[in-house]
Amino acid sequence: MIQSHTNSISRRALLVAATLAATLPASFALAQSEPVEIHVMANEAFSNMIQSSEVAEFNKHYPNIKVTVDGVPYVELLAKMMLDATSPTPVYDVLIVDDPWTPQLADVGALQDLKSTEMAGFTAADFDWADFNAAPLAASEWKGTQYGVPLRSNMLMMFYNRSLYQKAGVPEPTPALTWEQYLEQAPKLVQDTNGDGKVDAWAIDTYFVREPLTPTIWQTIMNSNGGKLLDADGKPAFNNEIGAAALETHKKLLDFAPPGALAHGFTESLQAFRQGTVAAMFQWGSVYRSSAVDPKTTTLTPEQVGIQVLPAGSAGPGAHRGIWSGAVSAKSEKKQAAWTFLQWLSSKEGETWRANTLGTFPARKSTLASKPESEWLAPVYTALQLAYDVAAKGEMWRIRNPRSDAAQQILADEVARAMAGRVTAAEALQTASEKIEKVLN
Repeated sequence: MIQSHTNSISRRALLVAATLAATLPASFALAQSEPVEIHVMANEAFSNMIQSSEVAEFNKHYPNIKVTVDGVPYVELLAKMMLDATSPTPVYDVLIVDDPWTPQLADVGALQDLKSTEMAGFTAADFDWADFNAAPLAASEWKGTQYGVPLRSNMLMMFYNRSLYQKAGVPEPTPALTWEQYLEQAPKLVQDTNGDGKVDAWAIDTYFVREPLTPTIWQTIMNSNGGKLLDADGKPAFNNEIGAAALETHKKLLDFAPPGALAHGFTESLQAFRQGTVAAMFQWGSVYRSSAVDPKTTTLTPEQVGIQVLPAGSAGPGAHRGIWSGAVSAKSEKKQAAWTFLQWLSSKEGETWRANTLGTFPARKSTLASKPESEWLAPVYTALQLAYDVAAKGEMWRIRNPRSDAAQQILADEVARAMAGRVTAAEALQTASEKIEKVLN
């Protein structure tokens, strides 16, 4: 943490100052010779890890910058960010922003342009913007302006239990596996594994419940078949045969899911997979470490767990982007220190340390092309790079618009009605299309 300010400068502080001077513009190194405190607002799901691990490592390099991270429940996070950012005296210098929120926050002037002349003077020469993969970097871009950097590069992936696949005599998934092939294999993956005559393992678990992330499964199936959420004019483009067929496929997965799966979302599907009761799970890749490596949270091992892109449609494999980006508040009076913190987290050095130590997914091409310290990360890197590529090609992300949150709620409502059988897939998408067009306009 930050050393107390005294009349004399310690030997360590001098060494740190020398390091700062060598890696950052001289004006910034001099400006930050005094202790400074910045505040960060983040999702409570990972705010503790940022504070206890990432900040602690950051302070080994920058002991003069004190970082306080406040965690907020996901359902309250965007509203609190908007409230703080539009306040005359905002508290937070750094906002950790979810993928679809950049347009809304940028639209009210909440975010700092990180490539502006002002911020360029605080940017290390070797930061290398071009090293980021296009898909994660674009999550915090809006109307040609870069408002953030990828910190937690999440992608919707296919996890699979090798033991259950082997027991069923089904080949392991590859990027060439199609949705049709997967559905043909699914009945074999519903199994009685202990021979007592009762099914105790199912083929799949994922998002089925009514919540904003559930439509990402349907959308990924649709995108893999060449469908899109919006057309070139920003109007809904999913109300067609491709969209309806994709929603029917999503609903069909329920036939091979555990009992009560209609109420399953993030927590329930994760628990089922970690307990070894489902052969596959469509889930956010960042849970790989806690699902395959950490014995405190899973019954599985890295040897048992594979990770792959989702099955392919006519246009290629499926994936879905869900990037958490670090942004500097436009009203912060400590932009230099805030940007230094985000630069280190997303730098080649910082990203590599976070990936190897914490299992955080990297966004840089150089990191993904390197050999990770942990053996279990190697196949993850391969699958993640492919996921970035297919997501960029197929525009596999949620609606990007200042009203994206409202549009996602509409999709959640209508997908849920179709899942429950209250309306057909075509009827649900017709209603969603009409409502979203009004919201976006």
